[in-house]
Parts: sequence; C-alpha cells; structure tokens
Amino acid sequence: MEDRFAFLTEWYDPTSALLRRYQLFYYPRDGSVEMFDVKNQRIFLRRTKYNDMHQEDLFIGNRVNVFSRQLHLIDYGDQYTANKLGSKKERTLALIKPDVVTKIGDILELIYSSNLIVTKAKMTKLTSQAADFYTEHQGKPFFNNLVQFMSSGPVVAMELMGDEAMSIWRGLLGTSDPAVARREAPQSVRAQFGTDGIKNVGHGSDSPAAAARETEFFFPSTIGHGPSNTAAFTDCTCCIIKPHAISEGLAGKILNSISAGGFEISALQMFNMDRVNAEEFYEVYNGIVTEYPNMVTELCSGPCMALEIHGTDAPKTFREFCGPADPVSVSCLNSAGAVLSCSALNGKYLVLRDNISLLWLYFLLS
Repeated sequence: MEDRFAFLTEWYDPTSALLRRYQLFYYPRDGSVEMFDVKNQRIFLRRTKYNDMHQEDLFIGNRVNVFSRQLHLIDYGDQYTANKLGSKKERTLALIKPDVVTKIGDILELIYSSNLIVTKAKMTKLTSQAADFYTEHQGKPFFNNLVQFMSSGPVVAMELMGDEAMSIWRGLLGTSDPAVARREAPQSVRAQFGTDGIKNVGHGSDSPAAAARETEFFFPSTIGHGPSNTAAFTDCTCCIIKPHAISEGLAGKILNSISAGGFEISALQMFNMDRVNAEEFYEVYNGIVTEYPNMVTELCSGPCMALEIHGTDAPKTFREFCGPADPVSVSCLNSAGAVLSCSALNGKYLVLRDNISLLWLYFLLS
C-alpha cells in the first residue's frame, strides 16, 4: 500500500477574515499533494504533483505553502502519520551564551549538519530574567556568577526540532566542563569554544518537561513575546534571509560571511510572513518586474531570519559588501526605511524606496 501522510491544517483567508481548515495529504512516492475542505466536506485540491514540498517540512507547528496558500500544520490527520513522523520528533531549547554569540554561524552549521531544524530563534538581552530562567539552581554556589554572566551580554535562544533533538543537541554541546570536553569529545562545541563551567557556550534542555518550560520562557505561546530582542534601530540595516536559504541550511554560512566582512549582527529573529504582508513589503516591485508574484510566494513560503546589521553608515557599506548579483536570496530594509534586494553573499540593491515606515523594521524584529 502506498504511503500517505495526513495533516490537519489551517489557512487564514484574508478576504473573509476567517480561518479555514483543510486536511492535507502528502504522497512521498511522487511528491504529490491533495487537500480536503473540512467544513464543506469536499475535495479542494485533487492529487497533484508539487515539487516544493518535502517530507522534512511536515511537522506540527510548521507552515508550508501549497500553491500560494500558507497552511499551518496544527495536528496529525491520522494515527499512521503520527506514528511514522512524530514518534521520535522532539523540540528542545538551545541557548547560546554571551561568550560565543559571535560564533552563532559556526554553531548553526553544526546544528544543520546534525539534521536538526531551527524552528524559532531570537537574540535577546536578559536582565533579572536570567535569575528566573535558572531558578532551579538558586542556592547553589555558582548561581550568582551564572546569573551575572548570563545578563552580561546578548544571548541567542533557539527552538530546535528533530528526531531525538534533546540528546543530539546536548551531544553537540559536550560535557558542561570544557576542559573535560576537550579530553573526551574534542569536536564538541564546548571543547572548541568553552572556557569554564559557566562560560561554556550554551545550554540544552535535559527533559521534555524542561524543554517545554524553557521554550515557553523565550517564545510564549499565549500572551506576550518573552524577553525582547536586541534591535537598536540606529546606524543599522535590516537583512532578511529568505525561506529557501533557511530550508537549505545556509543561515550559518551567511552569518559567518557577514561577520567575516566586519559587520556586527546586533539583532536576530526568525519569523513567518503571510502573503498579505509579503505583497505589501514587495509593493514597489508590483508591475515593475515580472518576478513579483514569485518573489511574494517565496517570501511567505516558510520561516525567514531577520538580522540587524550594525555599523557606521551600515546601509551603504553593507550594500557595497554584498556587491552586484542577479539571484535574490536576501532582502534588506535600511534604517532610513529604504528597501533593496541582494543575494546572501554577493548582491546589490535592485530597487530603493524611501517611504517605508520604521514600523516595518519593528514588525520584522518584534
């Protein structure tokens, strides 16, 4: 019998301002998809080959694009799919400490090479929140030093997802003492970048309950946004790594290239953009370039990563750093409100626009 994976999905219909539910069926043998309208109990999309969806995209909480509709996967559609795709899937928190935030590109490359997916990410600066996060260690000899260190500079919080994500991430980190890690696991992150038992690169959840609690701390599922991001909004440009670069695991390489070019990444956050916002963001291209519909579809096809690039005259120097190129894999919004498009590692703006509000930058980095 042919494999078929089923998911319950939601799609926000901007015309009627309603959430519509569909069953999405994916056939891995030929990469085809099918959709069923739950409310009206009828086929919405007959089985059709769709090259832009892959099995690794199918996990609860993800957003996938099917012919310009951004579908939110909210539940498994049957027990077979839950058993097949969900049995080993875990979510865990990966917290990068202040001593190695500048190494985030290298760490992301290790994460992607270990077949883990970054589903959420944010650079933030902890204050008294550090004590709240490490409350289980309160009363221990190292508690005060740990809290002081964790609030001394920016950290990067990430939600990782994958088969046995907790043990894989903790294995990548290595033992908590970097000196021991250098003897026992010299390829581990702590062996490469750690200093001591406090300045030891990162933190990883040690149980499903801890993962749920710690992820909720940084990425609340209900009210609020958790600790705020580190965006400064001065002497900066905003660079958006597009979904295809994220899905291809290129984010680490892009961050390393930006850092090697002498630029400071002063804020970072992953987000999903819906089609309405993508159309408004790219409004300047509408009717100007034939690629406009594809550009909009790409921007809302999955998670993006927004970076605040900081430096003297950053909009100008970062454009010069990008250089001319035709492929568009990163979009930039400078601190004066001008839009440009460039490739991740080698590109130049295609169109400038000076009338975009800084609220766009706030939206992308909120």
